[in-house]
Amino acid sequence: MVDEPAPRSTPARSGSVWEVFWVFLRLGLTSFGGPVAHLAYFREAFVERRKWLTDKVYADIVALCQFLPGPASSQVGMSIGLYRAGYTGLLAAWAAFTLPSAILLVAFAYGASSLDDALGHGWLIGLKAAAVAVVAYAVLGMATKLAPDTKRATIAVGALAIVLLVPGVLAQILAIVAAGIIGLLWLPSEKNEPVEQDSFRVGVGKKVAIGSLLVFVALLIGLPLLSAATKNEAVDLADTFYRTGSIVFGGGHVVLPLLEVETVQAGLVSADSFLAGYGAAQAVPGPLFTYSAYLGAVTTAGPTGITGATIALIAIFLPSALLVIGALPFWEDLRRNRLARKALTGINAGVVGILAAALYMPVFTSGITGAKELVLAAVAFVALLSWKAPAWAVVIGSALIGWVVF
Repeated sequence: MVDEPAPRSTPARSGSVWEVFWVFLRLGLTSFGGPVAHLAYFREAFVERRKWLTDKVYADIVALCQFLPGPASSQVGMSIGLYRAGYTGLLAAWAAFTLPSAILLVAFAYGASSLDDALGHGWLIGLKAAAVAVVAYAVLGMATKLAPDTKRATIAVGALAIVLLVPGVLAQILAIVAAGIIGLLWLPSEKNEPVEQDSFRVGVGKKVAIGSLLVFVALLIGLPLLSAATKNEAVDLADTFYRTGSIVFGGGHVVLPLLEVETVQAGLVSADSFLAGYGAAQAVPGPLFTYSAYLGAVTTAGPTGITGATIALIAIFLPSALLVIGALPFWEDLRRNRLARKALTGINAGVVGILAAALYMPVFTSGITGAKELVLAAVAFVALLSWKAPAWAVVIGSALIGWVVF
């Protein structure tokens, strides 16, 4: 009898750094709509179009990043970059996705704010309508694969209800925990599960992962001490934004109250400058955490301008990179455990519900304010679903239509 060959796991590094950089640069230039929309853009780019990941693996990564403090969409991007091209892939994914919006916001800080006066608001309305279509397309695709039966669909609806009805920023974490417990207790074990085909090994050793987590903790504790000991304004600025990136859960708009406390109430940024920068951050693609670059550029104490922007930007994203490197190797082992897989199956259904909740609020409620916006979103959705148009083309096309029509 000839032994059957063992199933092969997907290689952790099967792409080039430049491949990762250019894909994420395109996303960084066109991913409008906030963190939930970003996750939808990522799914279209890496699950649907390029087949780098399966829906199951992608949902597992999203679930992990929901548990970690920091911007979830950026952490998902870092994870994909790390998987595809190692540590330099992580750096390339972060830089390409982050720098376009950071550069635009720093330019705004220097006074380059005439775009809205020249073009009006129509293009932004078009972008919001496109975000509705992209997120709706992602919800449909993920629901088909991750919540296809009665039990998982029920879990998805339950998660949607928790997120929409339970106040507070921890509702998403509560929904994920509840979905995992229900999945563990209620869902059947998957037979002949192709675990190896859904491997997500990132090529990071356990010692390196533990070291990364230790560095994360050491900086969180050490930077305030170093700042107090040296009275160095650059260290103080780094401490402010590193601490913010380390303790905020949910990402996106959740970070704003903490940034307001750390900058406005601390006397580093005026209230008017804070609000002006927040308005500009709504009109640029990429992660909202790049708002830190604007705040670093306009700070009234310590390094300002390009130097302040660079320190703030690196400091607020560094915790995310350290946590991704530290968590992924252990996450891969956990998700291969049969009991853990039952929980993760429930969590994946819960992620569908969370994304569906976000489709309603804030994506739909802020993007659809009239019949014209709804028609544009419907056209964009059909372009994605039936015409198989890439998300970036739909975004650009919607912005142009919005500019002309609205």
